[in-house]
Amino acid sequence: MKKFRKVLDGLTTSSPVNIGGAPLCSSTAGTPTAAPTPREIEVVETLVSENFQICKTVRHGFPHQPTALAFDPVQKIIAIGSRTGGVRILGRPGVDCYCQHDSGAAVLQLQFLINEGALVTACADDTLHLWNLRQKRPAILHSLKFNRECITFCHLPFQSKWLYVGTERGNTHIVNIESFVLSGYVIMWNKAIELSTKTHPGPVVHLSDSPRDEGKLLIGFESGTVVQWDLRAKKADFRIYYDEAIHSVSWHHEGKQFMCSHSDGSLTTWSLRNTAKPFQLTFPHGRTQRDGRKPESCKPILKVEYKTTRNSEPFIIFSGGLSYDKANRRPTLTIMHGKSITALEMDHPIVEFLVLCETPYSNEVQEPYAVAVLLEKDFIVVDLTQSNYPIFENPYPMDIHESPVTCTAYFADCPPEIIPVLYSIGAKHKKQGYSHKEWPVSGGTWTLGGQTYPEIIITGHADGSIKFWDASAITLQMLYKLKTSKVFEKPKMGDGRVAELVEEDPFAVQMVSWCPQSRLFCVVGISAHVILYRFSRHDATTEITALEVRLQCDVEEPISPSETEANTGLLDASLHSPQHPPGSPGSATPDSVRDSIPCLRVKNRPIRMPPGYQADLVVQLLWVDGEPPQQITSLHLNSAYSLLALGNCNGLVVVDYLQKNVLLCMSTLELYGSNDPYQRLARSPRKSRQFAAGLTELTDNQVSLELDRSRSPTSDHVNGHCTSPTSQPYGAGRPKLNRRGPSRPPFRKVQSAACMEVSLPAPHTEESRENSFSRSRSSSVSSIDRETKEAVTVLRFMESYARKVDAVPSACLWVGTSLGVVLVIALSIPTDEEERLEEPVTVMPSSTVLTIKGSVLTFGSLDCNGSLVSNPYEVWRDPHAPEDPDCPRRRKLVNFSPSTSQEMSGEGHLAVVCSEKQAKVFLMPAQTCLYVHHITESSFVLRADVVSVYNSVCLACFCANGHVMMLSLPSLRPLLDVNFLPLTDMRIARTFCFTEGGQALYLSSPTEIQRMAYSQDMCDSLQEMLGELFTPVETPEAQKGFLKGFFGGNAQTFDREELFGEAAAGKASRSLAQHIPGQGGLEGMKAAAGGVVGDLARARMAAEERGQRLGELEERTALMMSSADMFSRHAHELMLKYKDKKWYQF
Repeated sequence: MKKFRKVLDGLTTSSPVNIGGAPLCSSTAGTPTAAPTPREIEVVETLVSENFQICKTVRHGFPHQPTALAFDPVQKIIAIGSRTGGVRILGRPGVDCYCQHDSGAAVLQLQFLINEGALVTACADDTLHLWNLRQKRPAILHSLKFNRECITFCHLPFQSKWLYVGTERGNTHIVNIESFVLSGYVIMWNKAIELSTKTHPGPVVHLSDSPRDEGKLLIGFESGTVVQWDLRAKKADFRIYYDEAIHSVSWHHEGKQFMCSHSDGSLTTWSLRNTAKPFQLTFPHGRTQRDGRKPESCKPILKVEYKTTRNSEPFIIFSGGLSYDKANRRPTLTIMHGKSITALEMDHPIVEFLVLCETPYSNEVQEPYAVAVLLEKDFIVVDLTQSNYPIFENPYPMDIHESPVTCTAYFADCPPEIIPVLYSIGAKHKKQGYSHKEWPVSGGTWTLGGQTYPEIIITGHADGSIKFWDASAITLQMLYKLKTSKVFEKPKMGDGRVAELVEEDPFAVQMVSWCPQSRLFCVVGISAHVILYRFSRHDATTEITALEVRLQCDVEEPISPSETEANTGLLDASLHSPQHPPGSPGSATPDSVRDSIPCLRVKNRPIRMPPGYQADLVVQLLWVDGEPPQQITSLHLNSAYSLLALGNCNGLVVVDYLQKNVLLCMSTLELYGSNDPYQRLARSPRKSRQFAAGLTELTDNQVSLELDRSRSPTSDHVNGHCTSPTSQPYGAGRPKLNRRGPSRPPFRKVQSAACMEVSLPAPHTEESRENSFSRSRSSSVSSIDRETKEAVTVLRFMESYARKVDAVPSACLWVGTSLGVVLVIALSIPTDEEERLEEPVTVMPSSTVLTIKGSVLTFGSLDCNGSLVSNPYEVWRDPHAPEDPDCPRRRKLVNFSPSTSQEMSGEGHLAVVCSEKQAKVFLMPAQTCLYVHHITESSFVLRADVVSVYNSVCLACFCANGHVMMLSLPSLRPLLDVNFLPLTDMRIARTFCFTEGGQALYLSSPTEIQRMAYSQDMCDSLQEMLGELFTPVETPEAQKGFLKGFFGGNAQTFDREELFGEAAAGKASRSLAQHIPGQGGLEGMKAAAGGVVGDLARARMAAEERGQRLGELEERTALMMSSADMFSRHAHELMLKYKDKKWYQF
């Protein structure tokens, strides 16, 4: 039980708020302290450190930078390797596992041990790894690192424990899969080729055993040499020399011929009867010459597959091979079936493809039924059983990155009806033309856990689209897609205002705000606009209302009231009308004096909107005196108040979306009035200065030098008119400032931890954009761009106390800034529904000013019992539903006032404020700091949220140094501090978010979402929900019969142990490769064993242990017998030596 003290309202002994910015209660870093007060209140804090644990749960999306692909035809699971050392293993929906090599080396090749529950990975650091897939979290059993040679190709025959490994030097080594040690049997390159050959054949690019005889190994070298090696006789059966380089080789299932793909775009077919020349040479996409000469060369065919069928012609499937004369052609996968040639154009380059066949045996008719194609940014499966080759509908969320993700939001415990509603609306817009067959990758088992609740993930994208995803349990399925670009007219190429502002993505989504209960949705775009959407089950044809807001906060000269009144008509935030203001798109205004125009043009005609989210209101910030508006850095929406607030580095705007008017438009400095905690003076006209991009800041002593001070707020602001000097146009006698130098970008972005923004598209590479995150920050925490004003970093509507003298809570807007200042704005909202539609809402900045160290990140509200006070909201009602005269529709509000959750309404509530450096708990309305906790000194907090977990509440923080922290509330007692995720780029900072119930997510790569859990119960329950990769399945029997053997399809088997075992081949050189035991060995299998598979594994391990003990006992028995026999022999010899000697001869 934790105790904290509070100051009673109205006591004259209450300590005043420290205007200077220092905390009222001092503490050492990391130690919460309480200020002494006359009365104590007891709050039970139930959270303890044991309630928290950090673990990654599941990864969604397409594997970033894929490199390799493998398929188990019996288990029907697929594996994808990536350039960063990751391996994704996929089965039926719900069976999705991510593994990561510690080295981070790229995965070159993958090989399943078919139906054995194991996987071999070959990495770019010349290391082989054996993964155990018989557990929910695969682990490495063995590793083998080659020291002197580089791995180029691997081949594992079906039901074999010997892995063939080809190297860059042209040698072929053999690895025992069970012990993961090298065999002494080596096929040296100089033995494989003829002695008369003067050149090196190049690296090994192909290895495969003959379908007719497993003792014959086909070796393909890059130079064009192909050798069939007799493993028994240790010599070459034949050698093929071809002029063009080889990329791949594929056998016919009878083993009498094989096909090679070459670098000139040709396919050669070779018969074992005559290896002098190919019996067939084709250029599938080459243009035939009229004079009978060789067709012109084409692009290389990187891979070919030769698959046979029982009832039709064989399939020849290959990638590449297009002619050079056709520029800008998309990558193709070509399917040759009989006389037909079909070229399937792909949206992205082909990385790898595999033909899925019915049988795992290479010497049987293959019967291909699908082709799995791994592209650079997509994964598709083509149905070969239909003549038009449709693709299967992919059950995995592989299209998260269809347009680059720019922001994310995570909502847990949503209203249960919202997911079916969104799915039913989104299903109407799904693509058609998919194969009618089921998804062929159907391996593994997955069952839905018992502790699931509705979860929704929202992603915003660079093209202005929004995607809603069902994230319940551990799956991810797209529900609904919304395109915000449909609200605007298509930008014209000659429109300089857009081209100068955002070169490529003018509709990019910067942040979103969603109220699941009222189904209101707000989107902030990079072009300084906010779109409000309402949800409806019915289509509608309506006109979108546009509000244009002029928000600027430069103060160069004092302006007289007469000037203000004379220019008010041009400065008011007004409804969008057909009359174009000066400098609008409809007027011929030069670029140099663009003024009072938005960045994008809203459609001003009735628009038909389908069911779903329908645009209702657009708020746009305007150009001012030739300078574009600054990007919006904060947004909050409250459906109960029908208000919308947005802020940027210039100031704050409050909008009444019910009456569709602007209530407040102020610069940040004007919100203080006479209570400015920093002594900021008006300065001379600003000089244009250049600063490097990245995170910049002002130290505390720089505030007075860099910021202005403007006039106190007037009644005009309250009435919705922006008449501040920040919005005045330039007069005739007033010198115009060049605010933007030639090299200064049109947007000056506040890139503090509180205001992470979407990087504008630039001509430089994606990697440079992602890694533009700068870690250089000084000890001061007021992270604000030196050329911008004090930015509004966080906003929240809540029931609170605007002033110390307030007796009851009322509607308020809390405003946090980049200088660590918290302002409370009082709202007066009519309670009657009819009055609410007609009477104006009064917005009045109060004198309440709280301070904290660092840019403010988040707010939270608790009652005096320590319970979380949720935001009030309006229950959803369909805006376009038919009117019922018997039951008129009325607004239904749900309010969570602090007074409703406690007996004494006069006790107030607790306000939680978290910044980049500190967390504080204030008692309202006394405005007294009860607790303060210094979160970090050397780093800064990127994301903070007040979350509910274990029926209690805590403060969750993610720092730039990778630490995830949990603090109890209200005492701010540290519960967890784990160095979990180092901040490597801006992407993580921009997309990391916590949610209720103990989960969080972030964008781990441009194409993948990583979910994680921070509560112990959630970690345990999500671990149980993970699918099983391996399921016990009987291996199909090989075909038998007289006809099969008669026609030569029967394979000759041989005992590889006799050839490759230590007894016959000896040991390999220790310097050639090093064996590294894995962490997921026998102990890992014991710990992970469960169910039927666990019982079998335990029985097998017990049998092995018994056999091992029996073997040791037998060895000891044999040793004792040998010792006894030796003793008997020595005793007999001794007896013979002294048998005839007398006693005195000794």
